[in-house]
Amino acid sequence: MRYYASRQPTTTRPLRAGLLVCLAMAACKGEKKPTPPAESPAIEIALAGAAVMIGAGDIAMCGKTGDEQTAAIIDSVLKADSAANVKDVAITIGDNVYSVGSAREFVSCFTPSWGDSHKRIMKSVRPSPGNHDYDSRGAEPYFQYFGSRAGPGRRGYYSYDIGDWHVVSLNSELPANSGRLVAAKAQDDWLQKDLAQNRKQCTVAYFHRPLFSSGDHGNSPSMRKLWDIMYANGVDLVLNGHDHHYERFLPQTPAGVADSARGIAQIIVGTGGGTLRGVSSPRISNSASAVHGYYGVLKLSLGAGEYRHAFLDTRGRIWDEGGGKCH
Repeated sequence: MRYYASRQPTTTRPLRAGLLVCLAMAACKGEKKPTPPAESPAIEIALAGAAVMIGAGDIAMCGKTGDEQTAAIIDSVLKADSAANVKDVAITIGDNVYSVGSAREFVSCFTPSWGDSHKRIMKSVRPSPGNHDYDSRGAEPYFQYFGSRAGPGRRGYYSYDIGDWHVVSLNSELPANSGRLVAAKAQDDWLQKDLAQNRKQCTVAYFHRPLFSSGDHGNSPSMRKLWDIMYANGVDLVLNGHDHHYERFLPQTPAGVADSARGIAQIIVGTGGGTLRGVSSPRISNSASAVHGYYGVLKLSLGAGEYRHAFLDTRGRIWDEGGGKCH
């Protein structure tokens, strides 16, 4: 199965109404049965001249095969991008390895899949940490494993540019833990300064815990301060994991009010290989689509003033193809 990043945008066949279990109507509270399969083949979405970002959160688990399958998708995309001279980056959105983020688990569980030296993922990866990564010595194995790619000073947050976009990787485990409030304040101050100095029109941020979610964990109110800063500085898109499903939200304010002019769109993609879970029924406000029961990755085409998104599952299907404009 290959995903050709160099393909031009393709219009896929619409889903039958009877299959829209989690995509357009609220459904699926804790259902064990997965979302019915999409009918569209996973043929590429693309924007001319765009950079590509691809990844997921909640990834490596020994004894499971979901992480190997998602790694194969990403590797295929990165290889095709390289052949087509497309700028790209692979990202992790926290909980890189289960169950406690130990050095042994990184070697035994992450390395055979996303960390495989024969794949291109580790050559372009830009990670972010999650709560399970912090279960071992303050995420020390995480920082040791990824080295400089995890950002400076073992703080777990950093920024970079790719193509026409500014990218911010944040550490959700600082504001989520009352014992790390000083470090959380330092991250807030850094984020404010970083975004104020940014000269790119478009900005995407990724970190583990979602402010909004219809999944088992639900909303993470401790992320509100980060959202306040991002909203005030015109961030366009936020990517999260933590809950083990795919879910996309309409642009909204940090208070959860739909805002098509200045709101931040949020996408959860906690489907990298950890045990999959369902979503609530009804889903929470502004949830535009959700897919559960499928491992997969999010692919973004980051163009000049706009982006396109698609969830690529490991069975070779594409879900929730769409896009948005930057503020």
